[in-house]
Amino acid sequence: MSAKTPLSTADYLVGLKRGDRAILARAITLVESNRPSHGLEAQALLQAILPDTGRAHRIGITGVPGVGKSTAIDQFGMNLVDAGKRVAVLAVDPSSTRTGGSILGDKTRMNRLATSDAAFIRPSPSSGTLGGVARKTRETMALCEAAGFDVVIVETVGVGQSETTVADMVDIFVVLLLAGGGDDLQGIKKGIIELADVIAINKADGDNINRATHAAAEYQGALNILTAHDAIWAPPVLTISGRDNGGLDKLWATISDHRARMTAAGAFETRRRTQAVGWMRAMLADRLMALADRTPEIAARRAALEAEVRAGTITAPMAVEAMLGVMGLLPLSGGMA
Repeated sequence: MSAKTPLSTADYLVGLKRGDRAILARAITLVESNRPSHGLEAQALLQAILPDTGRAHRIGITGVPGVGKSTAIDQFGMNLVDAGKRVAVLAVDPSSTRTGGSILGDKTRMNRLATSDAAFIRPSPSSGTLGGVARKTRETMALCEAAGFDVVIVETVGVGQSETTVADMVDIFVVLLLAGGGDDLQGIKKGIIELADVIAINKADGDNINRATHAAAEYQGALNILTAHDAIWAPPVLTISGRDNGGLDKLWATISDHRARMTAAGAFETRRRTQAVGWMRAMLADRLMALADRTPEIAARRAALEAEVRAGTITAPMAVEAMLGVMGLLPLSGGMA
């Protein structure tokens, strides 16, 4: 079938069920499209695949540039492939300011996974969305699950607020850090620690093993102080080496243990249901903004209000109220129409 041949929902379903990666790629392109007609097709497809979703491990992995995410994910993914699993990696790239395209090129940074028939890598441009998180990552995860992938890894760029967004869409959130306490430990404060379900000190190899072990102890101490006690799960700190394939078996065992404990306590399903509601709310906000941008009179009013906010003549809350009024969601208030 030609890449230009239009596909029906039934065509997509057949292709996804047989694990056709070309069809999966086209389905992801469909849900990422901003065309209104594609939006309707995408929603029909997402509804149709719903019974085939929800079984995969959804893993978020983050870490600042230089921490070795790609090397670690490449080796971790290949270990899972060797164990008979199918692995999808959704790598949220920073976007080119000129083209909006992905600029990190994850397929070149994860050489072995990129050539494995049991793996699928999709670099997704963030295109300026909050925290660098691709707007359609949740939908893409669902499509990968429908295509039979057992593990879906969402890799973030490790900057901005993307960590919070990704943590709210995965089952377990893994933070990769480098050895070294002091300023490094001080720098992470509570934010990243509160999000982490697992902390892994990467590059624990060669002459760096002792430093990594020492760093792990420091971070574990920070976790004990800064995170609330949870009877179900206490985030552990591991040492790993993506380069030497060290400790990655323990990382997978920890991820599996987390899922088992959360499932037994009923927290796994609660987390998934809460995330589904969050997905709905995010999409609602996204659709309202798209509606505002597509309607000329609303777009014009929004531009005018933004100019007033920028000039300091009205407050942001007043501008929001006025926008809601223009969109027919609130009665127009006097003097703000």
